[in-house]
Amino acid sequence: MSDILSIADDGRVRTITLQRPETKNALTAELAWGLIAEVERAAHDDDIWVIAITGSGDAFCSGLDLTGAGMAGSPLTPQEEFLDDLSWVSRIPLLFRELCDKPVVGGINGVAAGAGMALAMATDIRLGATGLRFIAGYPRIGASPDGGLTWTLPQAIGYEQAMRFLLENRTVDSTEALRLGLVGEIVDDALFHARLAEYCAMLADRSPLASRLTKRGV
Repeated sequence: MSDILSIADDGRVRTITLQRPETKNALTAELAWGLIAEVERAAHDDDIWVIAITGSGDAFCSGLDLTGAGMAGSPLTPQEEFLDDLSWVSRIPLLFRELCDKPVVGGINGVAAGAGMALAMATDIRLGATGLRFIAGYPRIGASPDGGLTWTLPQAIGYEQAMRFLLENRTVDSTEALRLGLVGEIVDDALFHARLAEYCAMLADRSPLASRLTKRGV
């Protein structure tokens, strides 16, 4: 797993980085299940108070890897696979928003498209680099949004703006993303990773119990 995910701890902050830069961090089953496992591990580690998720290279996550690479990796047994109605696609938002009560910060360092955008929007707080782009992309492949995007996107930007964004198949740059509320802060590309670390350290300076109870309440 170390070749597709990197894990780094800095004090009370754990940063999980998608490590498939050659595909702009496209999601495979192996990568997605690995991410789920790492967030679950951090969620149950009392020494970790804040979780950050970002991408390597110039992309956050370009969406589902449509080449079929990395299809293995599910921790489910054959019977569990048969009975499973969530898969990793729906487990990610459920885990980030409901099962993990620690702050999950998205470091959106570049393009976030399709399932990659769903991954970004599942995080609690998002910082964006100036070079980011949000793209739904689902109409291009004749599909409807997945990964909880029909839940998280209207929460962030409201029903009409979410519908417009999805149906118009728009590409949103950093300026528009900040205006709409897709991210809460935009940082120059060159300063992005330092600012992400600084912001997460600030959150980790708060009471962990207060942070967890706040997330549960919100």
